Amino acid sequence: MTIRPFSTVLVANRGEIARRVFRTLRRLGIRSVAVFTDADADAPHTREADHAVRVPSYLDVDAVVAAAVSSGADAVHPGYGFLSENAGFARACDAAGIVFVGPGVEALEVMGDKIRAKEHVAAHDVPTVPGFSATGLSDAEIAAEADRAGYPLLVKPSAGGGGKGMTVATGPDDLADALATARRVAAAAFGDDTLLLERLLERPRHIEVQVLADAHGTTLSLGERECTLQRRHQKVIEEAPSPVVDAATRARLGEAAVAAARSVGYFGAGTVEFLVAGDRLDEPFFIEMNTRLQVEHPVTEMVTGIDLVEQQLRVAAGFALELGQIRLDGHAIEARVYAETPARGYLPATGTVGLWHPGSARVDSAVETGSVISSLYDPMIAKVIAHGPDRETALARLDAALADTIVLGVDTNIADLRALLADPAVRAGDLDTGLLDRRGTPEAPEPSPAALAAVAQRVADAGNPADGSVWGRVGAWRAGGAVAARTVSLEDDAGQVHAVAPGTAGEAVVTGGPVEYWVHADGGAHRLRVVSRRDATERRRVAAGRAPGAVAPDLIAPLPGTVVAVHVADGDAVDAGARLVTIEAMKMEHTVVSPHAGTVRLRTAAGAQVARDAVVATVTPVTPVPEPVEGPGTRVDPAWPAPEASTGSATAATEVPELVEGSGTRSAPAPEASTGSATAAPEVPELVEGSGTLSALAPGASTGSATAAPEVPELVEGSGTLSAVSVTFPSSHPEPHDSAGIPASAPIPSHKESLS
Repeated sequence: MTIRPFSTVLVANRGEIARRVFRTLRRLGIRSVAVFTDADADAPHTREADHAVRVPSYLDVDAVVAAAVSSGADAVHPGYGFLSENAGFARACDAAGIVFVGPGVEALEVMGDKIRAKEHVAAHDVPTVPGFSATGLSDAEIAAEADRAGYPLLVKPSAGGGGKGMTVATGPDDLADALATARRVAAAAFGDDTLLLERLLERPRHIEVQVLADAHGTTLSLGERECTLQRRHQKVIEEAPSPVVDAATRARLGEAAVAAARSVGYFGAGTVEFLVAGDRLDEPFFIEMNTRLQVEHPVTEMVTGIDLVEQQLRVAAGFALELGQIRLDGHAIEARVYAETPARGYLPATGTVGLWHPGSARVDSAVETGSVISSLYDPMIAKVIAHGPDRETALARLDAALADTIVLGVDTNIADLRALLADPAVRAGDLDTGLLDRRGTPEAPEPSPAALAAVAQRVADAGNPADGSVWGRVGAWRAGGAVAARTVSLEDDAGQVHAVAPGTAGEAVVTGGPVEYWVHADGGAHRLRVVSRRDATERRRVAAGRAPGAVAPDLIAPLPGTVVAVHVADGDAVDAGARLVTIEAMKMEHTVVSPHAGTVRLRTAAGAQVARDAVVATVTPVTPVPEPVEGPGTRVDPAWPAPEASTGSATAATEVPELVEGSGTRSAPAPEASTGSATAAPEVPELVEGSGTLSALAPGASTGSATAAPEVPELVEGSGTLSAVSVTFPSSHPEPHDSAGIPASAPIPSHKESLS
């Protein structure tokens, strides 16, 4: 008979961890209570609980405790993050007569302060990384201590966890910036900018030990987890057991972890984290203790068969642990699925999940079809966990599960996770915490033929919205012959345009339309945009006319978020690589830097909210940016200064006119005649805009008719002269995130428009 430790438990968290705790509560027959903010009113965890209470913030101690009292909760499970390691929250629960599912206040206070924790465990013979506390020190005193400790140094907040605010100072020149960044993030995330500096170990592994303790004197080690694969100090892949830890090292790690837990009278589930130099696995150094459940706890559950949430509840209710001997069975690996864009430097992504379908493994998910992913919370949306009798089998099963996991409508790192699992170093277990950074930023994945064919078929079935011309409506034909094969032009996230024939695509899944589609095929997801043939031709023309290495002066926000720092003043002269503004979103910071030397014009300010691709600054180069190379069939990009007329070339083409906006139309000034040319090219006709297209005004034609004008001729090179081939220019191409639903007749906002 199962004994219920509590009748009602409030989970003071959101997303996948709230749903994970609910799962155990349901199995034990315990009523569940959720809390939610306005942004999460329709989130899966809100709907899944037996009862839900609105709170202004997940960090509002008084509101969360009041929700527990009003809902009749016996206990509060804090999950991880938010209030899970907050001693004040534990005290408030106790004062309200509600059990806090976690350790005692002393453990929270000691282990919640990295400086105090390090000093405390060192006094109990637990080995620690060399370093020092910056408490009470001026920046000059910190610099002196850093010189004595030796570089490189890891600068990190004393409070909090999850890698937030950690920066690296490789030498004295980096220290000031590292201190400023760490303090800013620490103050924003934890309300405490106290810093700790530690020696950065070369090629280290991050190995942690799961401990479980009760109030009756039992403290157990449940084995280690390998958490070395990290990016920006955020774990990406975790596994249990570690592929390099033998029985003797496991025993040594377990003893150190148990000693650290016992030193603060710990009870409940906790994790003791160690760094181990790659060439000295027998010398683990304590770095911190997380006094809560960890994100990666499922891998321990799968190799031990122990439900850690259930054990947390039992210990909190005063029961003794009754687990017997701990045995590790097989191997388990977890991959964290983030809403992010790897090709943009792994920056967080936002959007609405058009389709969610989990793969064939354990999946702890925060989302469902229709979930909205905003920049308000952490970008992790799911965890996929696979188990096998050995590591090789677990890796294969995890890859298969990721291939079957469908997330359409928002960028994720699933393709990058699969590439990481196939990396020879990962498969061999030859890991260190810098491995992911050395892999660099990947290219956007290329869609498979099946993905392209599936979307092309959907477009063909719906009718191509990108080609509104009479020829697009008539379809493909050939005079006096068989019907020509129809193709659809699709642009991928790398900007590559594919001409694709519609066709069947097996197991492909397609959502979206009519301009932007998402498709899952061959184990990967892709976003594809429908473009007309005219649009594709225009893009190739502009790209061909831009000189290699030319960089646009407008700098855009790579992610939606808040401008937390402006590093220059408007009008400053800056060098290439100079920091301009820093944007924060989803607990991450990204700094926009100048691509070249020049004069900066700021388009935003500190505290402003910016959208993805909004212009945040313009840097006018000191010397002219390389201008587009003129050539047949090219058009000068309006974003660039018009080049001087070509001289001295026997085959020089007349410059194609720059398009000038005015009164809702765009027209071209007559170009100057080319000088020194063997044969003068004819004048390029004036361009006017009408009905979403650009057309050429015939001599003598009325400017009041935008639809009667003939098409703009495409310029073609030939023996020093220019001849004309009839083409048409499209209206502005819809931006993937902003204007896909705007009709062609309406003005389309520029993606470079500042939204600050």
